[in-house]
Amino acid sequence: MGRAAPGSSVRDFPVVESPRTWLAPLSAVPAGLGQAGAAERLRLTVLSAGHALLGIPALVLALLMVGAFPALLSLTGFFVLWLVVPLAALLAGVHRKVAGRLLGETVVADYAETTEKNPFTTVFVWGRDPARWRDFAFCWFSGTGGLLMSLIPVFFLIGPTAHMIVGLSMGNWLWFAIASVLLGPSLLVWWFVTVPIVRGRVRADSGILDHSRIERLRERVDEVVQSRSATVDHNEAELRRIERDLHDGAQARIAATGMSVGLAEKLVHTDPDAAVELLREARDTTISALEDLRTLVRGIHPPVLADRGLTGGIESLAIPIPIPVTVALNLPRLAPPVESAVYFAVAECLANVAKHARATRAWVTGAYDGDMLRLTVGDDGRGGADPAGSGLSGVARRLSIFDGTLTVISPEGEGTEVRMEVRCRAR
Repeated sequence: MGRAAPGSSVRDFPVVESPRTWLAPLSAVPAGLGQAGAAERLRLTVLSAGHALLGIPALVLALLMVGAFPALLSLTGFFVLWLVVPLAALLAGVHRKVAGRLLGETVVADYAETTEKNPFTTVFVWGRDPARWRDFAFCWFSGTGGLLMSLIPVFFLIGPTAHMIVGLSMGNWLWFAIASVLLGPSLLVWWFVTVPIVRGRVRADSGILDHSRIERLRERVDEVVQSRSATVDHNEAELRRIERDLHDGAQARIAATGMSVGLAEKLVHTDPDAAVELLREARDTTISALEDLRTLVRGIHPPVLADRGLTGGIESLAIPIPIPVTVALNLPRLAPPVESAVYFAVAECLANVAKHARATRAWVTGAYDGDMLRLTVGDDGRGGADPAGSGLSGVARRLSIFDGTLTVISPEGEGTEVRMEVRCRAR
């Protein structure tokens, strides 16, 4: 085995699944909008022609929906909407799938539930549903600007060729000559505009139809609010713990030391042996107080993190675990608050392994890619770990302060993997 890179550590390393394995689907790049050759551009042009053809029924549906709203006072408007709204959803669903495939992401609709509604109530639910209004806006876009946009690659590819055929069939040689001259520049323009045009079209489709972007923003705001509240509660609890430990531990021993020294001062002339014994007790009490302070400091920010970083800190956590623990890490020095949070998160996970997992081995793997720290703590135990339990939920709260996430995979009888991700910068 070669020499490890700086900041890396491997201890008792067996063959375990790398974090890159379960992140591979996230890093897949769709070929449809990447480096495209002639065949790929032809395929995108056919797709663009399909978008243009679908723009015609989209415009018809948009016009019907506009006409149906004034007619809602009669049954005609309801009948039109019962027909048009599902057709618009079907058309929008086709574009969601195409956009999602080309962009490599999921374009979510998230329609309001109407399965148990009667036909008249369903229409009113549609009127309050933002996803249906996005379908309506998309139909207008697809039938107007989107239609013209999608015709551009088709026009530059077949426009001069079609004019050449028309001129040849009509015997108009001037028309044929002009079209022949324009064929080269037209193909050159087609080569350069096809990919950007199709990319812009699917981006526009995704931007209009995707509900998940709005939901992600709302969820992120909720997470920030909860994280801030959890941070305040955690800090308050830590301050109370520190105050309690100081009051019950070091402070009490230091006070006892002062009393022993004061009493020894009074007895030093009348009973020297008793004074010596009191001073010996004061020394022992001072040592105990110093140990309490060191323990308290380790609970706030372990000295091993300052000396050896997160890699060394996690290695020190693995040593006292009663089962073999593999540590395979390649980490630089990170910000002290991040190192401390991840250190205690791994400590909680390894403590759970030792107490509850009934495992024969465990492992801690991780890497840092310059922007995201990813760690996995796993074991081959009985599984069934509850992410909502006090231990793991506390780990999740600790990581959420730094915009981190915690994923628990723990099927019954198949072991447990706890995956942590924290966005951070190296020092």
